[in-house]
Amino acid sequence: MKRVMLAILAVVTVMSVALSGCSTPTPTPKPIPTAIPTNAGAVVPTATAAETASGTFPVKIAIVVPLSGDVKTFGESSRDGAMMAIEEARAAGWPIEVVLADSKCDAQEASNAANKVISEDGAKYIIGEVCSSASIPISQIAEAQKVLQISPTSTNPDVTINEDGSTKQYVFRACFLDPFQGEVMAALAIELGAKKGAILFDVGNDYVKGLAEYAKASFEAQGGEVPVYEAYSKDDSDFSGILGKVAAADVDVIFLPDYYNKNNLIAAQIKEKGIEAILIGGDGWDSPELQFELFEGGYFSNHYSPADPRPVVQDFVSAYEAKYGAVPDALATLAYDAARILLQSIAEAGVDDPTVVAEKMAAIEYEGVSGMISYDEQHNPVKAAAIVKIEGGKQVFYKFVAP
Repeated sequence: MKRVMLAILAVVTVMSVALSGCSTPTPTPKPIPTAIPTNAGAVVPTATAAETASGTFPVKIAIVVPLSGDVKTFGESSRDGAMMAIEEARAAGWPIEVVLADSKCDAQEASNAANKVISEDGAKYIIGEVCSSASIPISQIAEAQKVLQISPTSTNPDVTINEDGSTKQYVFRACFLDPFQGEVMAALAIELGAKKGAILFDVGNDYVKGLAEYAKASFEAQGGEVPVYEAYSKDDSDFSGILGKVAAADVDVIFLPDYYNKNNLIAAQIKEKGIEAILIGGDGWDSPELQFELFEGGYFSNHYSPADPRPVVQDFVSAYEAKYGAVPDALATLAYDAARILLQSIAEAGVDDPTVVAEKMAAIEYEGVSGMISYDEQHNPVKAAAIVKIEGGKQVFYKFVAP
């Protein structure tokens, strides 16, 4: 990991406070620490004496995540992970203002939230969204407004690329992509001996639909058959018709690429029908609200494992558990990494300018909790995936799969 130790050229002064035409005397200034004392090693940005004294250098960051709606646990974990990184930076003397917005994993709500934090709150940096279907409209707004966006978890390729295939200058992510995740799921199914598979997906969700398409293509390319490839809508709750086709096809594996809440409904009905097939999914399974007993013996791909022995992982897991009382899920982990990537990029830029910060981010080398990160030409990190098995009613690390 590249550790940038930028000397702080300025000291903090306290701005004068006007009280009835009088001002308080300026106390003895104290130096800002040269580095944030955490395992990821980002640093406090350089600022001139004039910038620091006038208060123009402090940055404003918006966290735009779903705090209500169907996948609010995703947003809560993402908020907590990002805030943990930001609070570490604040503790080291970095003046950071945070604006929090609820985007509900909804395209319109996400657009409204993005416009508000940019136009009304003046944020120049956005951490979010979680869902690809919400990150894509935010990315279009961020790109037009020259505001830097880094999504912790949105895996659809369209988040960082324009319709013409060019890369969005101001948009990045901390997670791997659906094509890779789809390949991992399909390869795992083949490894487990599956020859026939069913894939069920929400046709209106960019993340779910894309992951289903990539899993199907990869499974078939590796010799598997997909006799059941069935779509449903967001509001569907009765899957008996689709599952009748699944039972008739006598498949070995069922791909469920949706989020935990919808998968809970489908898995319960799979069990009711007595269908015996291995359940396999993507990172959308990773939630404490997944009903583990319904997925016993199943597998899903994820962005990290708390069993990873690297010190950066174990230090983070210990600190997060002490702070929040729970082992961090992948949402919290990726949001922590996304915030750290952003902070390190601002530090290396040395100025509160999204254009310069984006240039630094594109060239970053960062050892995160979720792996070593550097960016390709489309602002996507290339890193390994963790395979998690549901065993004994809990998540158990299975193995890592490199690209």
